[in-house]
Amino acid sequence: MKKTKIEKLKLEIYSEKLDNGLEIYVVPKNNCNNIYATFTAKYGSNNDEFVPINEHKMKKFPLGIAHFLEHKMFEMEDGRDPFEIYSNNGADANANTSNYKTTYLFSGPEFFEENMNFLLDYVQKPHFTDQNVEKEKGIITQEIKMYQDDPYSVLYEKGIYNSFIKHPIKIPVIGDIKNINKITKEDLYACYNTFYNPGNMFVVVTGNVDPNKTIEIIKENQEKKKFDKLTKIKQKEYDEPDKIEKAKEKIKMDINLPKLGINYKINYKKLELDLRDALAYLSIIFDINIGSTSLVNEKLKNDNIITSNLEFTFLYTDKHILLTVLGESQKINVLEQELEDKIKNLEITEEEFERKKLNIASSYVFMSDNIFSMNEKIMNSIIKYNEIKTDDIEYTKNLSFNKAKTIIKNLDLSNKNIIIIEPK
Repeated sequence: MKKTKIEKLKLEIYSEKLDNGLEIYVVPKNNCNNIYATFTAKYGSNNDEFVPINEHKMKKFPLGIAHFLEHKMFEMEDGRDPFEIYSNNGADANANTSNYKTTYLFSGPEFFEENMNFLLDYVQKPHFTDQNVEKEKGIITQEIKMYQDDPYSVLYEKGIYNSFIKHPIKIPVIGDIKNINKITKEDLYACYNTFYNPGNMFVVVTGNVDPNKTIEIIKENQEKKKFDKLTKIKQKEYDEPDKIEKAKEKIKMDINLPKLGINYKINYKKLELDLRDALAYLSIIFDINIGSTSLVNEKLKNDNIITSNLEFTFLYTDKHILLTVLGESQKINVLEQELEDKIKNLEITEEEFERKKLNIASSYVFMSDNIFSMNEKIMNSIIKYNEIKTDDIEYTKNLSFNKAKTIIKNLDLSNKNIIIIEPK
């Protein structure tokens, strides 16, 4: 077992890699009265074309299958309901799928050993039949239709779809009805056996636990099971161009207030940045310019163009970052013009840059006291960088104002698309 100290956050991370490849990370927090455990597969909606385990040919699977698989893991062969079992133990349980990973989780202060073993057991014992797969198609079809009726989901997902050409990230994590109806139990087992191998998974436990006992519980559980040895999973690589699919689209929906999404597709490799630097610098640059405390956000509010803060998010692939800026206004054309003008003329001062760095560094201190945030931080670090970054405060302090100015100077924002949702 390895122990890593993060002095500035007063944290210790205990880790071990088991013989079957499963990685375990434990962060004890004895000053809280709760436990949060996550069990994650490095498998999300982006992983749609690969060579299945024990096979030799590349195979394309229906889009949305990772999310479908997540749903089916809660259907146990003996008829038990994982949610009910956790509820009886005073715990909450859930799962989620993103473009990059699938995570199963529980939180609760009691019955930790029982809850931990059950998490490992139900996730590592799939039960797919023709009947339960067909039943799930109807459930997920209704879920898709619900998202299609939500203007915020449409605004966000349509922006991504119109930004990418080849990469599967363009399709919503949940998939579409056409692809969902193609899924078979054989597809689910092929995806499960390939990506849900312990060598492609990891456990993170944060909270009031003993790290030695926690790792021993997981180790004993895994020693009772047999898995195929996982070799490197061969996946399709996408040569995604910098250009976008569609420049502008207007959609009419049953809404009162028009909504705007502007999406900028940025090739961060051309800026000679790795993913960590790209996300760090771009987050600060755009927070200063269009964030909730920015001058343009304040001006738009004072001019009664917006009533709620602008929002911006980032989505990433192996070489592109998609910046999505969201807002709503009765004067949607004015909002569009104001935002485009501002983003064409990005500005930062050294004082603002240093202040944002301090805010970010402070957020890591607050996050270290929250077992949920800490767990998410570790998960995301492993998924993004294949390791836990323990130098966040020092890294943030070393971000360079001059480098930020150079990034602004060289930033290519020409590959953009606009989505407007108008009232019917």
